[in-house]
Amino acid sequence: MSANRKGRPPREASEARTTRASISFPQDIYETVEQIARGKKVSVAWVVREATEQYVKEQWPLLAGLEKERP
Repeated sequence: MSANRKGRPPREASEARTTRASISFPQDIYETVEQIARGKKVSVAWVVREATEQYVKEQWPLLAGLEKERP
């Protein structure tokens, strides 16, 4: 892959295929997510993706291995 995009971690092959989603947050949660993103110097979308991936791994641990098996 190419060099890091604006200091972000490099994308893995599984991230190459994505689906766009529109979500709404209560204002206080969104502000917290923005603060986290600024602190990590990443986008709000990156924080949401990371949080979602972690949630899925915790809720459905058997699916965590499937992510690595995808072509």
